[in-house]
Amino acid sequence: WVPFERYLFNSLFVSVTGTLTYIIIASMAAFPLSKLKFRYAGIFYQIVVLAILFRPEVTRIPQYIIIARLGLIDTYWSIIFPVLAGSFGVFLMRQFMIMSIPDDILEAAQIDGVNPYRIFFSIVMPMVKPAWLTLTIFTFQGLWNTTGAQYIYNESVKMLPTVLQQIASGGIPRAGAGAAVALILMIPPITVFIISQSSVMETMSTS
Repeated sequence: WVPFERYLFNSLFVSVTGTLTYIIIASMAAFPLSKLKFRYAGIFYQIVVLAILFRPEVTRIPQYIIIARLGLIDTYWSIIFPVLAGSFGVFLMRQFMIMSIPDDILEAAQIDGVNPYRIFFSIVMPMVKPAWLTLTIFTFQGLWNTTGAQYIYNESVKMLPTVLQQIASGGIPRAGAGAAVALILMIPPITVFIISQSSVMETMSTS
């Protein structure tokens, strides 16, 4: 027997941790691709674009093999790690950085002796706020709605959407409980979207 709060905690932890980590990784990967000149930069960018073409159905078996061999079955990281490997966020952030960050600002900061990490967190990230807010919506919704059924078998680690499926399988007698869980599932994505909605259109039109 697992309390309902445990399922809610599992989904919140995976969604929040995965979203924040992915935003940082995608932004740090997009910054050199957009503003730094180095060898094979074009090839790396083409790999990022080509990776977007691969549907989850294509990578599901290789992902499971990797997760299993890393010993991550029945852990939160079995859901978070595959998301961190996604390339859509890198593509989105790169396109927005190219359009929104003038090279003169970065050159002025380098002349003033600002180290690259401070340039990234103090200058770049604030200037691309609409982009990472948009990425927050996409990533959070994807993680919040995932069941993780292919990696999670331990009842105490299961996600909230899995519980909704289990309740719905009970038929009409459990319709009330299923509707309550569905309402809870709707609240966080809607809240995140309301907070970030002004940034979505700006990001998409720019990128």
